[in-house]
Amino acid sequence: MAHLKLNEITKTFKNGTEAVRGISFDVADREAVFLLGPSGAGKTTTLRLVAGLEDLDHGQISIGSVDRSRAVPRDRNVAMVYDKHSLFPHLSVRENMAYPLRIRKMDDAEMMRRIHSVSEVLQIEAQLDKMPGQLSGGQQQRVAIGRALVRDADVFLLDEPISHLDAQLRARMRVEFKRLQRDFNATMLYVSHDQLEAMTMADRIVLINKGRIEQIDEPQAMFDRPQTLFAATFIGEPVMNSLPVRLVERDGDHWFEIGTSLVPVESGWINSAAEKLNGTGEFTLGVRPQHLELADATQHGESIVHGVIYAVETLGSRVVFDIEIGAETVRVMTSVDEARSFPSRIGSPIAIRMSSEFFYLFDNRDGRTLLQAPFTAKSTH
Repeated sequence: MAHLKLNEITKTFKNGTEAVRGISFDVADREAVFLLGPSGAGKTTTLRLVAGLEDLDHGQISIGSVDRSRAVPRDRNVAMVYDKHSLFPHLSVRENMAYPLRIRKMDDAEMMRRIHSVSEVLQIEAQLDKMPGQLSGGQQQRVAIGRALVRDADVFLLDEPISHLDAQLRARMRVEFKRLQRDFNATMLYVSHDQLEAMTMADRIVLINKGRIEQIDEPQAMFDRPQTLFAATFIGEPVMNSLPVRLVERDGDHWFEIGTSLVPVESGWINSAAEKLNGTGEFTLGVRPQHLELADATQHGESIVHGVIYAVETLGSRVVFDIEIGAETVRVMTSVDEARSFPSRIGSPIAIRMSSEFFYLFDNRDGRTLLQAPFTAKSTH
């Protein structure tokens, strides 16, 4: 395996689309890094640039400390697994796995040793003499992965390899991928738009949007301490609430105006980033649905915000309430038992209890995080 490094790589297509805009990051030897982002973010283009399937406009790609920016694909010693298994239908599983080794003129004994070693780990030994059409979707994808693993490549590139599988099979394959990466000590760059895959499988996540990097971090750190509003709302399910708020000060105390309500804010939290706060007093407030509490509509006072029920979703052990507060909709996630204490009919009045312990504050101008939630600072000690 080898270290992979991308330095200020860019790619603009002939139609003028800037797919990749000065991306820099590295993948350490034996590390699994996920390129995560929405459709059109530049994830697959970045992967194809690493593989040599697209020409680089600017920047440098190094594999094992050797500059491979202009090398042809066969000289980069990378193996790629696509979102579709792309097996040769006329070849057996064994011959599909042997194909990349045959074109490298490997001797038969070593080739068979590698195939049987990899197929044992992938639990497809019993399928080696079958044709691809005789296999299930999950088995076919394991064969495609095996075809990459037998190569003993420096870097493995995976382009949403389990996205087309059903939910149950995807869950099983997530576990298997993590185990395989450890078993083979593989250096992996994995493209996904699915945050669940990234959160459960990645050592680190490179979150990209519109061809630029939003944040690079370990999964839990990215969830707890997002560096931008995009990162905060892309990572997490249900999605973080984002609300326009005005910061006001009265008699030395700080408050957020949310709708027609005032929610108290810890002054020390605000003062810790006073130099970052713009003069307008208008910001975007972020708070995750699981960090809000439902309250009876008859309750009033500090930290209570009133609204009406817009929708209710039951998710097994959890219930998500969509609550209209003026022109905004806020999501609150609670337990089934707790939800039974409140109305569920659309249009019913209800209240939300909010705590600044769980507030994030974002700049309206560029979406950068101005203040992280106070509870996250405590969790890092």
